[in-house]
Amino acid sequence: MVVELVSVGTELLLGNILNTNIQYLSEQCAMLGLSVYHQVIVGDNRIRLAEALRMALGRSDVVILGGGLGPTEDDLTKEVCAEVMGFALKEDAHTHKRIEEYFKGSIYKEITSNNWKQAMVPEGAIVLDNDNGTAPGLILEKDDKRVILLPGPPAELHPMFKKQVFPYLKKLQPEIIRSQMIKICGVGESQVEDKLLDLIDQQKNPTIATYAKTGEVHLRITARAESEEEAKKLIKPVIKEIRSRFGDFIYSVREEETLEMAVVKLLLKYGLTVTTVESCTGGLLAGRIVNVPGASEVFREGFITYSNKAKRKYLDVSKSTLKKYGAVSEQTAKEMATGGVFAADCDACVAVTGIAGPDGGTEEKPVGLVYIAAYVKKKVTVKEYRFKGDRNKVREQAVVKALDLLRRSILENYR
Repeated sequence: MVVELVSVGTELLLGNILNTNIQYLSEQCAMLGLSVYHQVIVGDNRIRLAEALRMALGRSDVVILGGGLGPTEDDLTKEVCAEVMGFALKEDAHTHKRIEEYFKGSIYKEITSNNWKQAMVPEGAIVLDNDNGTAPGLILEKDDKRVILLPGPPAELHPMFKKQVFPYLKKLQPEIIRSQMIKICGVGESQVEDKLLDLIDQQKNPTIATYAKTGEVHLRITARAESEEEAKKLIKPVIKEIRSRFGDFIYSVREEETLEMAVVKLLLKYGLTVTTVESCTGGLLAGRIVNVPGASEVFREGFITYSNKAKRKYLDVSKSTLKKYGAVSEQTAKEMATGGVFAADCDACVAVTGIAGPDGGTEEKPVGLVYIAAYVKKKVTVKEYRFKGDRNKVREQAVVKALDLLRRSILENYR
């Protein structure tokens, strides 16, 4: 089944808003085994929106539109779709009541007249309740074509799709579609593909799709079958084979599990406490860890030692090490990790020091040079990295590598 995604909003064309909805919807469609061949962004213009919808209907089975369902004059999606598909608009009493209830519980007690526009729906449409806003979603069906209208704000679109649209689309599929995610860290995308080339070349069912993330590669293995059990059986040997090829580079086979979640899970498993010591990442590493529910059980404290003075004061990095090797060096990283363990009285520490740029680099120590050290079970492992990209990219990559070094150090010493 072919799906086309249409994002509606002039603000998207102007770059005022990052279009995260398109990424979310693409991933969800992939999980359903639906084929997305086209993605379109169109402004708040009646003629151009109608043209985009007609084109989408001509080449797709399902069209999903996000945005343009609000109360203002430039919210045209519902009206244009009704016109193109030949449906009259009528007031939906259920939606009218929900809008009233929404405003009763909000700080905006007065309901302006334009809000009632959202209660007008195409005749015969399936109305999708919006638990996070006022504009309902809609499903229009005609001549074996389906047009799905969703509100633009991600906080409204995502839960509406997951709760109501996902099950609807799943029922349309003649086969059961099951996907399994494998998350890899420490191996580049080209290396991953090279190691899997024989499997990818001969794939039919299941299929393997690769996705490059910052410092990570995700693999989605998708199988089609007549039953859930049969789909699982098709996926199982592929997962086993990929595990045999990548070993500990795989940190999770769960869709929802992040790298930091995997690290916290390991710390909890072995009863370890940890601290972070950061220079160039300036707290990003600690932030990733404390975002994980349950991190308070393992995370003792974090140090941001941006200056040499701070490194000496809080971590007891020796003056002679800083003078001889510099703040960005293997020796300093090692002393930072060791000092962090004793300063926080914990079991493990991961330390980061580097040159994020755009200034500060030299021929000997260029921008992007980062040293990461992990202290686990009285053993310190130090890695040197030379990252590419701007300041933010360098820092993001450093955080991923730091989490992975801590993860691998725990596995090597406690498993």
